[in-house]
Amino acid sequence: MNTNPLLAITLSNWDSQVKRMTTAFDNYKDEDMYLQVAPGRNRIIYILGHMTAVHDMLLPLLGLGERRYPNLDEFFITHPDSPETALPMPGELRSYWKDVNAAVSAAFRELPPEQWLERHTMVTPEEFEKEPHRNRFNVLLSRLTHISYHLGQLALVNK
Repeated sequence: MNTNPLLAITLSNWDSQVKRMTTAFDNYKDEDMYLQVAPGRNRIIYILGHMTAVHDMLLPLLGLGERRYPNLDEFFITHPDSPETALPMPGELRSYWKDVNAAVSAAFRELPPEQWLERHTMVTPEEFEKEPHRNRFNVLLSRLTHISYHLGQLALVNK
């Protein structure tokens, strides 16, 4: 049970933002997933895949488990969106999104409050000693900002 009120508020915000993004994705029909947020910008399906891959990376980054869908990186992390690229189907990506976020949310709840201020796996002990803000909690905060950014993009879509 989490007894830290600031962490509880932040995790509640995480759940709320993930739910908002899930609702946004679910409000698009499969054929609408190929719309761009603006001319020359990402398509909705790319944002879905990108967000899924980024959230999937949270598990090893925070030392909470293994990734579920590392195969998504090739489409949604390594390369920018391109209409010529054959992507996974919208239904498949929606399923991955929900699966990843259920796993991440459950792992977040299992992490004791004091461990949120420990270093994440991409920072060495020496770096962390110099920069203690490079901790798990800061990663969570940055991912909340990332969700908000892409929710803003989705708000620009004209059907």
